[in-house]
Amino acid sequence: MLRFTVRRLLQAIPTLFVLSVLVFAWLRMLPGGPASALLGDRATPERIAQLNAVLGLDDPIFVQYFRFLGRVLTGDFGNSLITSEPVMQEIARAFPATLELSAAAMFLAVLFGIPMGYVAARFRGRFLDNATVITTLVGVAVPVFFLGFLLKYVFAQELGVLPPSGRQDVLIDATRVTGIATLDGMLTGEFDATWDAILHLILPSVALASIPFAVIVRITRASVLDVQSEDFVRTADSKGLTTKVVRKRHVLRNALLPVSTTIGLQTGLLMSGAVLTEKVFAWGGLGTLLEQAIQQRDYPRLQGLILLFAGVFVLVNLLVDISYAIIDPRVRVR
Repeated sequence: MLRFTVRRLLQAIPTLFVLSVLVFAWLRMLPGGPASALLGDRATPERIAQLNAVLGLDDPIFVQYFRFLGRVLTGDFGNSLITSEPVMQEIARAFPATLELSAAAMFLAVLFGIPMGYVAARFRGRFLDNATVITTLVGVAVPVFFLGFLLKYVFAQELGVLPPSGRQDVLIDATRVTGIATLDGMLTGEFDATWDAILHLILPSVALASIPFAVIVRITRASVLDVQSEDFVRTADSKGLTTKVVRKRHVLRNALLPVSTTIGLQTGLLMSGAVLTEKVFAWGGLGTLLEQAIQQRDYPRLQGLILLFAGVFVLVNLLVDISYAIIDPRVRVR
């Protein structure tokens, strides 16, 4: 298993290298060049030449790339053009919020998606199956931002049982340890802060989980139906194994392989979905940071966020490969 994991880690290195080349090339392909894009309306030939000299953009292209790569490897993405803060500090401050929201959304999607997909496959063609399929279609079709506003209207405004936005009540002076509000309260013993953070987390995580939940349900249902018709399942039945053993060891375990892939892909896509969700619920994570970077043309911040999102996606896919090896030991050999 260790050899398999190391091999997958080594395979991720070329992916990250190619990505760094693409990001570097993208910065050089901006209209008028990076200096012109950074200066905006203040761009004049003299200022562009001066900024090119300051940023080292007049050096040979390979020198620029290896300088860029060296900074990235040390976690230096430069300073924000708007706040003048190091981009890495801004990302480190916002990342826990997005991590908390994305983890909660994926937890809900997996917790309810896999059982519902499995049950729908067991009762194929019946009312429960049809209701599940319709529910997943609605989950995919309804935009995240619309669902977010709808949840806020029903549970925050009409019923008043959940807070409408933010990560925590402004009156709660919670101690920050990790930046993850639900975890910090438990670490410091401030359980009222934890409960308040959980209440604030419910609506945005449900809204963000809607699409991955629907996709996981449908993939689980289709995968279980495919596995149920396999020869090894009929063989297990003919050998006299109990229905519980057949479903758990043979059907569900083999059906989880495509589901694992789906979970990995959806986890990476949650980053993009978090932009709208964080906007609706004033969450203040990486999605908000990305929106500001695009609107304000803050290219160092945008560059750092793109590399971070790509790194997270590669890491998630590595975890998916490892889960494959755990579910099906034959994968380790291949």
